[in-house]
Amino acid sequence: MKILKKEILADHEGTRLVRMELHSPLIAKKASAGQFVVLMADEKGERIPLTIVEADREKGSIAIIFQEVGHTTKLLGKMEAGKSLYSLTGPLGHATEIRKFGKVILVGGGVGIAEIYPVARALKASGNRVVTILGARTKALLILEKELKETSDEIYITTDDGSYGLKGFTTSVLEGLLSKGNYDLVYSVGPIPMMKNSSSVTRRFNVRTLVSLNALMVDATGMCGCCRVAVGGKVKFSCVDGPEFDAHQVDWEELDKRNRVYTDKEKHICKLNNLK
Repeated sequence: MKILKKEILADHEGTRLVRMELHSPLIAKKASAGQFVVLMADEKGERIPLTIVEADREKGSIAIIFQEVGHTTKLLGKMEAGKSLYSLTGPLGHATEIRKFGKVILVGGGVGIAEIYPVARALKASGNRVVTILGARTKALLILEKELKETSDEIYITTDDGSYGLKGFTTSVLEGLLSKGNYDLVYSVGPIPMMKNSSSVTRRFNVRTLVSLNALMVDATGMCGCCRVAVGGKVKFSCVDGPEFDAHQVDWEELDKRNRVYTDKEKHICKLNNLK
């Protein structure tokens, strides 16, 4: 669980995106695209889920990418190479279904770009035509552009402020692509509003759409119930039933409300611990 390498991918106006390489031979050996780990930075810290972005079986390491948002991610961001995490568990969750679908669109927004990267690599290796749409608030916060260009047949980039690529949102590009051609699958990961809007667009074109949900987790083994989501009118748990679900079946309003439950408490804890 030793931190082998730490890299600041983006640092802009108080928003930092960090990549860490962790020594974990057993997890690296078993990890597949779409799965995640749960870690604790120290013995008094909370457990947080993070996607396995890369797994190097020969080196015995995995890579994670996170945005410093709450108490734990800010604490994790202060740790340097050579230090060790208190605990690391994984791989967790169901792996992404990887096969030859045909033409696939991957939509990544913000730190969600890190989550579509392993899926893009796996889908490309299975013979799919991969079209990637990346979205960020501004150019300075765009990550993994080079890596995704190398594994995509086409790539489109949008920024909210127009500082790079197309000014606007990923959903506008998605709608344009679907209106001009047929696609077999859309895979979307990012902020809840982005995934919700992507789902609305693809529903109109009747395209199968998967999303990887960032629901709140505590136990990550299905016991605490914190990450429950409504999918197709049934209660599911993101940790053991997901994290990927049919976007057209997700109750987006309920998911958004659940993810906001501890926002005030998180800000309070960060203030107490001087983690700005």
